[in-house]
Amino acid sequence: MIHREHFLVTRRCQQPQHPPGERMKDHYASLGLGSAATLADIKKAFRQKASLYHPDRNTADDAAERFRAVQEAYDVLSDAAKRQAYDDNRRRNLLDSPIETARDIWQNYFSALL
Repeated sequence: MIHREHFLVTRRCQQPQHPPGERMKDHYASLGLGSAATLADIKKAFRQKASLYHPDRNTADDAAERFRAVQEAYDVLSDAAKRQAYDDNRRRNLLDSPIETARDIWQNYFSALL
């Protein structure tokens, strides 16, 4: 039993936490994917979004910021350990403040469509 508790505490400490007051980034929304996406889906979406938002190809004011968000999303979601930690943190965030999380999901969803 001690080993299980140690594992849970150690695992909890290893998970990246976003600073208080800063909203957790939705890496799946950055790539236009759902949380059930496969690695192949992630790679394909990254290539498409990176090409779309690359500052050399896109002159929009927010292109560089979106390109960095796509890169960060790919870095996290393409690595199995980072993705697991991110998904665990997402689930915990949903449980800690479901109304705020639901609001963020809807805002990210509709802003991607508009």
